[in-house]
Amino acid sequence: HKGIIIGKQGTMLRKIGQSARRDIEEMLEEKVNLQLWVKVRRDWRDSDLLLKNYGYNPKDNE
Repeated sequence: HKGIIIGKQGTMLRKIGQSARRDIEEMLEEKVNLQLWVKVRRDWRDSDLLLKNYGYNPKDNE
């Protein structure tokens, strides 16, 4: 399940990290070392509330 967020060979996680790092560096006006990790909640795919919190709207797929 982590693959959905991480992406093939970590590409999505890398893009998220790079974008976040750039934003933080711009805000702080200095270089930062940003470390990311992914934590998976049990049964997240079966929870409408969690899916909504993650930005998924089933009506978008109709």
